[in-house]
Amino acid sequence: MHTTLPRRFYADPDFYRAELERFFFARWICAGRADQVPCPGDYFTRTLGGDSIIITRDPSGAIHALFNVCRHRGTRICEQAEGHFVERIQCPYHAWTYDLSGRLMAAPYMPPAFCRDDYPLHRAGCELWDGHIFVYLGRDGQDGRDGPDRSKRPRLRDQLLDLPERFASYRMGDLRLARRIVYDVKANWKLIVLNYNECLHCPTLHPALNRVHHYLAADNVEPTSAYCGGAMGFREHVETASTDGRRRRAYLPGLNATERQQVAYYSIYPNLFLSLHPDYVMTHTLWPRAHDRTEIICEWHFHPAEMARPDFQADDAIELWDATNREDWWISEQAQAGIQSRAYEPGPYSERESLLWSFDEIVRREAGEGG
Repeated sequence: MHTTLPRRFYADPDFYRAELERFFFARWICAGRADQVPCPGDYFTRTLGGDSIIITRDPSGAIHALFNVCRHRGTRICEQAEGHFVERIQCPYHAWTYDLSGRLMAAPYMPPAFCRDDYPLHRAGCELWDGHIFVYLGRDGQDGRDGPDRSKRPRLRDQLLDLPERFASYRMGDLRLARRIVYDVKANWKLIVLNYNECLHCPTLHPALNRVHHYLAADNVEPTSAYCGGAMGFREHVETASTDGRRRRAYLPGLNATERQQVAYYSIYPNLFLSLHPDYVMTHTLWPRAHDRTEIICEWHFHPAEMARPDFQADDAIELWDATNREDWWISEQAQAGIQSRAYEPGPYSERESLLWSFDEIVRREAGEGG
């Protein structure tokens, strides 16, 4: 019988720090969406462990992921979570100035022999998949001058496996952000992944969501090293996941008859949850902050043609999921509190929790503990 993970996987700060290196810095992680930086100079930042990354768009339209570290004396350049650079990125300490691709343009008081081309901002790997920005922070892909050495890092396409084809009909790159809510959850990131991937708790914890789906109705796909998940159909007379089950928006263009009657819920390791609805897409990105704390960014994305309508509504979807999120975060915090007890020991998984066990096995392998 498969059992849950040992206590140290959730409650040991040293294990957590090593896991960040193994699991997050060795894979592509989802940083956000391309529509968050629509214009040259727009930017947002993301922080993981001791690293901060600036995501920005240059005048050619290219998106870059730049380490938020000045090449002069290592100062963090950008403090704000998001904003707009006016043509350049400037360190507030000694005014070293970079263009929007990270190239050093000005370095006051340096000697004549100083070569600006030798000191661009360090670049992280940055690639797009259907509107999602993925970054790669692994040190083996960084050579210090010309940006990441692409030959030394995994390809995003290889990590995603068949997902681009599986979800092509949703045309996620066409969608636009309607709402963002950031949550601070006092739980290990893995407990949030486990909670997302089962609905046995839905009848007791999620009364509103339980009116949308039958909790045993999941049709899961075979889990892989990159993702797990599946689809859930609606209860009778339910059209979409909203507060009353009504669909107030047109179907997303390109969906077939089956996709219009279900929601696809997928965890893409290590930090992206995709919830693909008939009329919108919801995303969660997980940002570990400590062994017992995770920041979660939840966003709702809709088709721009619907958003342009004078009678466009999104609150029915947002209210349902904000309530459901808060219920999930609360129970995840209770799980964290219980596992931290000296009385905790691994417990048995049920036959309906196979996705959870498959994720645990990946975590064990990453930790070098077999599986």
